[in-house]
Amino acid sequence: MLDEDRARIQEQVRDRYAQTARAVGDRRLLLDTGDRCAGGGCCEPTGPGPLEVDERFGSGLYVAGDAVDLPAEALAASLGCGNPTAVADLRPGERVLDLGSGGGIDVLLSARRVGPEGFAVGVDMTDEMLALARANAAKADVRNVQFVKGTIEDVPLPAGSIDVVISNCVINLSVDKPKVLAEMFRLLRSGGRIGIADVVAEDDVTPGERAERGSYVGCIAGALSRAEYLAGLAEVGFTDTSVAFTHEVAPGMHGAIIKATKPA
Repeated sequence: MLDEDRARIQEQVRDRYAQTARAVGDRRLLLDTGDRCAGGGCCEPTGPGPLEVDERFGSGLYVAGDAVDLPAEALAASLGCGNPTAVADLRPGERVLDLGSGGGIDVLLSARRVGPEGFAVGVDMTDEMLALARANAAKADVRNVQFVKGTIEDVPLPAGSIDVVISNCVINLSVDKPKVLAEMFRLLRSGGRIGIADVVAEDDVTPGERAERGSYVGCIAGALSRAEYLAGLAEVGFTDTSVAFTHEVAPGMHGAIIKATKPA
């Protein structure tokens, strides 16, 4: 991919999520499930109206108990394809990082799971989403959280400072996925782990076919295949890697849970 193409896609992603944050702030988010946006929860807001949740993406993928006492804005801004906090086996006292934290729902849920002795950090490149997430944390009165500005390819945190990395339908949006995988490895302590929800293609679906099924900002065109994910994780040093499909989001494309461990 050419540098100008990378910059163009990254700006499209930034603009899309800035629009979403502004719409949620105005309580006007509508997730369109029509053909014009195959990515479902990655769609742009289309104007005033009730919140409609596509079952393939968004807050509908969280169990009712997880949503208790969370701000409505955190739920409305959820554009993910899974619930990484439910599969990351978070433990009291751990330090968790959410890549592409958006409106903050997974950071707030992580903070609950790790308890007052733990800490949850969210990184996002969009000022509007960071402002929304901080407002949601204040509204929920959650103190053991922090939201920092940065890209998922270059996180402004020290090496070995994180116990668990989570992410929810964001890595597919990156224009440099090998760098994201290497960055996760850098940030984790020895023995640390990842628990990620992402869109993943079946191995026989080519990059061209992925682009035919949906746009890059719609979380489809930029998705890795299962084999590409596993190879990329192994290349940067992860072990105990797995990619498990959970539900179909487009033909040959699935929401998936990705797990791996940094060797002790």
